[in-house]
Amino acid sequence: MLVGAPAVAQAPDPVISRIERIASDSSHIQRLAHSLLDSIGPRMSGTPELERGNDWLVRRYREWGIDARNERTGTWRGWRRGYSHIDLVHPRVRSLEGMMLGYSPGTGKRDVTAEAVILPKFGDSAAFVRWLPEAYGKLILVSPAKPTCRALENYVENATEKTRVSLGRTLDSLSREWTNRNVRGTGYNLGLGTGSLGLRMEQAGIAGMITSRAGDAWGTISVFETYNTRAPAVTLSCEDYGLVYRLAESGAKPRITLNLDADLLGERPVFNTVATIRGVEKPDEYVVLSSHFDTWDAASGATDNGTGTLMMMEAMRILKQVYPRPRRTIISGHWVVEEQGSHGSAAYAEDHPEVLKGMQVLFNQDNGTGRVLGIGGAGLPDASAHLTQWLSRLPSALREQITYRGPGRPASGGSDDASFACHGLPAFGLQSLGWSYGNYTWHTNRDTYDKVVFDDVKSNAALVAMLAYLASEDPTFITRERDTAATGTEVARAWPQCDQAGRQTIPRF
Repeated sequence: MLVGAPAVAQAPDPVISRIERIASDSSHIQRLAHSLLDSIGPRMSGTPELERGNDWLVRRYREWGIDARNERTGTWRGWRRGYSHIDLVHPRVRSLEGMMLGYSPGTGKRDVTAEAVILPKFGDSAAFVRWLPEAYGKLILVSPAKPTCRALENYVENATEKTRVSLGRTLDSLSREWTNRNVRGTGYNLGLGTGSLGLRMEQAGIAGMITSRAGDAWGTISVFETYNTRAPAVTLSCEDYGLVYRLAESGAKPRITLNLDADLLGERPVFNTVATIRGVEKPDEYVVLSSHFDTWDAASGATDNGTGTLMMMEAMRILKQVYPRPRRTIISGHWVVEEQGSHGSAAYAEDHPEVLKGMQVLFNQDNGTGRVLGIGGAGLPDASAHLTQWLSRLPSALREQITYRGPGRPASGGSDDASFACHGLPAFGLQSLGWSYGNYTWHTNRDTYDKVVFDDVKSNAALVAMLAYLASEDPTFITRERDTAATGTEVARAWPQCDQAGRQTIPRF
């Protein structure tokens, strides 16, 4: 719905009607999803799987008669993931549920067995340095053990108030104490993986590191990265990490065997894949469909961001059928290295000033599998006026599910639309229904094909194709005037310069 705007009756647009029909009756999304998510799998930047995925994108687009190319954007550290065998061998034997962190070194296809010890509390960094000789040859547990691995909703449904309150206090205290004493006391950081602390302990000769970043969900393992080059780093499920931690805490001296197959491949070229349907009347003005192609690799990268990729591909396929000669050029950009800071989209913006100059609008999607319910404001009043008009021409089912509240503020980080918003461009984020994305699939081992809600993704592809068509046909070009209602700090936050957004100041990778 357009908040504050009355519905306006419109005569059916034959192009929009055909988009709706093809998206529903002859969708390619499920077969594309199987190829991408099941056969190619995760697409972490710098890996052979990402390169295979780039080539797959180009082949699919060319099969549909759409020009596509892989455009080199720089290099990224290369890595190959093989198997992860992690076994508790003392005081009892159990195969543990876990896997290597991204970019971890392996064990040379041999067994490495060592005692697991807990990272102690430190009063200051000097105390940490004094402790380091004790870490030599050990596997270091660098996360707190959660008191429960149940989803908290289970406690809301079943626990007494006393138990709920007690658990909440325990979790708050545990997180605060671990962060302030066990980690910050070292003088280093973990980041989302092992950070600078891993590099320092690697220098001290540790056997490896064990982490756990379990979310508030059943059975999830979150995978991020390590910068270690010698000491491997693995992450365990909440349950198995808690087991090892309690054994270490009680003095049982647990021993773990690692056999990890991985290769550090050095710097490798990375590529955005860009597909183009060239405009016939205004080829130097652009409608851009934006999604990131890279993923973490705990699973298949289905909802982050396989679904965004699939909806943009399907939208382009449909547009090529129903609207092969657009007024403006339509681009679908599949960006890389988004998970480490949106480098791929920022590099594209840097390399293509002509696209920035002629950009009519950009639509970005990057938050799960659900149907689009909202559209983020770009902070540009004229862009808002155009978008409001386009939304009014959508079929009622799509129009009524979407909430748009006006200009709002531009994206300032978190996904690739920020790489364009920082240039003051009309970049809109498409906001999807959650489907437990944050708890269950974001960067986890559960982000797999079966989590895709195909009816919602089909609907989203139709929506994007319709918006791209309407934006291309719009007789006027969106101006860049900004909303001046905010002042001072609000303006600086709402319209970050590219350097303030952490984009162009990052050395070219």
